[in-house]
Amino acid sequence: MKISQKLEYACRAVFQLAKRHHENTVTRLDEIAQCEDVSSNFLVQIMNDLKNAEVVHSKRGKSGGYFIKKSLDEITLYDIVAAVEPGMLNQVSDQSGQSAKEVASAWETVSSQFADSLKEKTLEQLLGNNDAPMFYI
Repeated sequence: MKISQKLEYACRAVFQLAKRHHENTVTRLDEIAQCEDVSSNFLVQIMNDLKNAEVVHSKRGKSGGYFIKKSLDEITLYDIVAAVEPGMLNQVSDQSGQSAKEVASAWETVSSQFADSLKEKTLEQLLGNNDAPMFYI
C-alpha cells in the first residue's frame, strides 16, 4: 500500500503531539518539524488540515503551538486520513458498463474493511509503551 508523504507526515506530527499529551502543553510547529525532519512550510499546511478536522487544536501567540484536546483513545488513524487524504476513503462512483456494479461492490467491501481497520487503531495504541517513563540505572 502506498501512502502519500502528506499522510505520513500528518501521522508523525500527530504522534509527536500524542507523546506530549500528558504534559498539557503546546508544541511549536518548528519543534515538530525538527523532530520528524519535515519541512515547516509543508507541515503548516498539514496542521491546518488537522486543525480544520478538529484532530489537533492550536494556540496563537508567542507561546503558541499545537496540542491534542481529546483523549488519545478518541482519535484514530481514520480521523487523520479523513483530515488530510479524504480521497482514500471515497467509494467507487462510476456505475456505467456491464460489470461496473459488481466491481464497485467489491471495491466498496474493500474500502469498508480499510475504513474499519483505520477506526480500530487509536493514538493511544500507536503510542504503546512509548508513553511510559524511562528509567536509567
